[in-house]
Amino acid sequence: MFSRRFLYSLIVPLIIEQVLMVSIGMADTVMIASAGESAVSAISLVDSITILIVQLFAAFATGGAVVASQYLGRKDNASANEAAKQLILLSLIVSVAFMLLCMPFRSQIISFIFGSIETSVLEGGATYFIYILLSLPFLATYNASAALFRSMGNSKVSLWVSVVMNLVNIAGNAYFIFALHLGVIGAGLGTLLSRIIGSTIILVLLTNPSNQIVVRNYRDWSLRWEMIKRIMHIGIPNGIEGSVFQIGKLLVQGFIAAFGTASIAANAIANSVASFVNIPGGAIGLASITVIGQAIGAKRPDQAVFYGKRLLLAAYLAMTIVAIPVFIFAPKIVMVFNLSAEATELASNVIRSAMIFSSLLWPAAFSLPNFLRAAGDVKFTMVVSMVSMWASRVGMSYLLAIVFGWGIYGVWFGMYIDWIFRSTFFITRFARGKWKTKRVI
Repeated sequence: MFSRRFLYSLIVPLIIEQVLMVSIGMADTVMIASAGESAVSAISLVDSITILIVQLFAAFATGGAVVASQYLGRKDNASANEAAKQLILLSLIVSVAFMLLCMPFRSQIISFIFGSIETSVLEGGATYFIYILLSLPFLATYNASAALFRSMGNSKVSLWVSVVMNLVNIAGNAYFIFALHLGVIGAGLGTLLSRIIGSTIILVLLTNPSNQIVVRNYRDWSLRWEMIKRIMHIGIPNGIEGSVFQIGKLLVQGFIAAFGTASIAANAIANSVASFVNIPGGAIGLASITVIGQAIGAKRPDQAVFYGKRLLLAAYLAMTIVAIPVFIFAPKIVMVFNLSAEATELASNVIRSAMIFSSLLWPAAFSLPNFLRAAGDVKFTMVVSMVSMWASRVGMSYLLAIVFGWGIYGVWFGMYIDWIFRSTFFITRFARGKWKTKRVI
């Protein structure tokens, strides 16, 4: 069904886009580091919270992309267009609701999740949270639109819009943080501005009549409940899975917060750097929504299996290639962030362990379940992820970090145990093939 050229043209822009996102995220951290470790910690904690919210409309975007991909595989472009419009409307409603709900309780949310933290970190986090919440509707509509372009097999659009967003973000941060000395406010303004511009551009591009999926009229916002149900069939289990997963991560990060500012900063840097090795696997996971979704929509489960195996192998090879140099140069990479000696040593050691376990486990734990979701097998992935998060990551992190006294290392090794659990179940599910019997449309 898909030529090698099509797969390359789909996956390579996604990898470049993910590299840009992580690179700009690291550049943001380097910039804000000039304001001190408290500022780095404040932004890290708030980003951890907002990921939970973002996960919800990422889940809806996945649901819409799966539905649209399967309609395109069936050659039903009219229904794909309708799915696209309902997805954007749903994303907008959910994001505005969360913005209004969270805005008055910013400080309380941070304190509730992370407990007793330094006053400077709490105040900085509450301030930064304002701008992140204001940006949520723009981020939600951008994510939905980008997912729709990927479902068409056109990942170049989201790449170029992402380039513009990242350039605006880094230029804005440079101006607001270095020129105006606004600290966490500057970081928040740069993020808000970039998301407004990115959302506007990609929504306009989605009206191009030459697209396979076209939104012709943004004035008619009537809900189509039958299509909403199809999107929610994927989106709700995926959203529950992602939200519970992020809640577990927040609880685990609460363990880290108890170890002090050095551990919080080290964890933030380690997450930023370690995420580089996950880029190929993440890009391939996104691409699989298009490939597997269209194959299932065309009633070709044999093609879904064939391309699933090829995509998983590609994820393993690419992630290993990225992990090796990051492992070797981890201490030098961490030195760029200008942390304290204690935080630098902690971050370097965590990054090296992450390179080993990511290259061995991450594709099966996180790329492979996207293959199942694209076919509509979302309840299984939800149950496995939730059980694994609470039994493995949260439980083992508490045991290793708190009970055994391993500190930040215990938290990360608890996470690796979670990956082992997830990988085992998802590989077994894919091999047995029950996911091929699921139907979305």
